[in-house]
Amino acid sequence: MANQSEALERAKKSLERIQKFDTATLPREAQLGQDANFNEAVEPANRVTNLFRQFPIEFLPELPTNHLQQLGNQADSFYNLLSQIETFNLKEPDAYNKRNQLIETIRGQYEQYFVSLHPLISYGASRQRDFSAIERDFRASIQRSEDAAGESMQKLQGVQQDAQRILDEVRKVAAEQGVSQQASYFQAESASHEADGAIWRNRTIGVAGGLALYAVASIFLHKVSWLTPVSTYEAAQLALSKLLIFAVLAYVLLLCARNFLSHKHNAIVNKHRQNALLTFNALVNAAGSDDRRDVILTYAAACIFAPQDTGYSKVGGTQMELPASIIQAIPRLAGGGSAPH
Repeated sequence: MANQSEALERAKKSLERIQKFDTATLPREAQLGQDANFNEAVEPANRVTNLFRQFPIEFLPELPTNHLQQLGNQADSFYNLLSQIETFNLKEPDAYNKRNQLIETIRGQYEQYFVSLHPLISYGASRQRDFSAIERDFRASIQRSEDAAGESMQKLQGVQQDAQRILDEVRKVAAEQGVSQQASYFQAESASHEADGAIWRNRTIGVAGGLALYAVASIFLHKVSWLTPVSTYEAAQLALSKLLIFAVLAYVLLLCARNFLSHKHNAIVNKHRQNALLTFNALVNAAGSDDRRDVILTYAAACIFAPQDTGYSKVGGTQMELPASIIQAIPRLAGGGSAPH
């Protein structure tokens, strides 16, 4: 175990040193000049150091002792070659040939190190491909996708509910506006009949006053000198004239009164229908199911548009015709079934 630990520590130190080595420091142009620098050694040195970098340091404890020693020796050997370039001095004997020899040596190292490091690199690459971890990541990705899809569906459902709510509100407002628009027609008719009724009321009062004045004046007509009858024929003629004028005035009074009563009756009926339409939505909202709504709306419409007794017309004794007996509608109100016909 001691040899294993020592070999592991040495291999780790050597591998880290070669993996962290910066080949950009090899040329040394400032010290060696343009002709004697090591620019030509940078590319082959990079190829070899990249081989060492392909083995993950975290998997070193899994290697046997002999492989650890082999890996450490190879890393130290190549680092020693790089160190020779870093310490190269032009003042040494035969410096130029030594420089060329170092460059050629580095150029020939790649194949040798590739053959020896290839099994270790393959093992490290296979260890990096943790299929269990890949499966876990895949399942996590699927779960995240499902969660995102679920959130999207919830958002879509929320948007759909909001859209449906807005649509219902728009329909409700449109229905209320439609009912209000229909009610405004009855309001206009009621106001028109009310105004006409006031006119005919004043006319009725005026004609009634005129008829009363004529009745009083007719008592004293025979005392007017040029109207005083001097014979039975003239007396009969005067009486018939009074009666004819009185009948005409009475008929005019009757027409004025009838017009007043008709306009007053129509004004009240239209006002009733206006108020009924304005409260129509309360009946609709309280209905509940469609069957109950149909029954309630049928009876409500019949009550609204049927002839009404206002006291100004002679329809007070008219029986309002409903679409069906309320007893027949009870099953639909209670259970939502169809009323028998």
